[in-house]
Amino acid sequence: MRSMDRLLAVFAAIALLLPAAVFAAAPATVEAVQSPAWRDRGGVTVPLAPGMELKSGDVLRTGPGARAYLMLAEGSRVKLGETAQFTVYSQSLRPERSFRGALDIVAGAFRFTTGKLKKTLPRELAIRVGTATIGIRGTDIWGKTDKDGDLVALIQGRIEIARAGQTTELAQAMSYFDAPTGKAAEVKPLDLETFVKLARQTEILAGDGAARAKGKGRILVATAASEQAALELYDRIREAGFPVRILPRATEGGGWSYELRLAGYADATEAEAAAAVVQARTGLKPVVGR
Repeated sequence: MRSMDRLLAVFAAIALLLPAAVFAAAPATVEAVQSPAWRDRGGVTVPLAPGMELKSGDVLRTGPGARAYLMLAEGSRVKLGETAQFTVYSQSLRPERSFRGALDIVAGAFRFTTGKLKKTLPRELAIRVGTATIGIRGTDIWGKTDKDGDLVALIQGRIEIARAGQTTELAQAMSYFDAPTGKAAEVKPLDLETFVKLARQTEILAGDGAARAKGKGRILVATAASEQAALELYDRIREAGFPVRILPRATEGGGWSYELRLAGYADATEAEAAAAVVQARTGLKPVVGR
């Protein structure tokens, strides 16, 4: 069986797997989140948070202006742009040693970069971008799918793309596969200016307001005087795509108040940027650094 046919078979088989396997390591972990973003699993939706471990079949969604970085167990990084929908599939019992799986980009932009220290790791991975399926080797690619069609850019490495019964090989760095809806696909050169514009759609820059697992910056989103009020705020904020936590505080009168907090920001600048988004999406007035 040709390599591309095998990868297509891998994608079809893994995508149909029931999440019954027990993994020694998670197939992927959330590295950074510029909220709002969510994870759907088994009919339950929770806001995406740094450090969250992902299971095979998890669906990730990002909201307007959002970004998310994921680290696959085998060392590669996936970057998601705004309004993206993404699913990771894996049937590897030890994905950190030998990764066999598939990534499905249903909507939005992404970037996949092979881990520099693990290029020789056993890996059988297919990536589907809309109507195109990509077989990868050690590489750096950017892609997007929307109502206008599918686009896959090869930044470094080599890939094979299967679409509409045809296979196209991209072996020239800084070239891209352009497949407009209802039209034949073409391979075109990728100039630096266009690449920079594409990359920004999936990149988290300083000052964007992203949270990471080791960030120390905090945001006080709201305070509630009762447990019931705190839980109502908790649900409201999390449904909006922010991984808020409740912190009970004893009051001088012997009662309790409840603080709803976000954490994980590198500094006050990041926290301020995130607080502005929280306020715009919830109508609350967060306070940074408290």
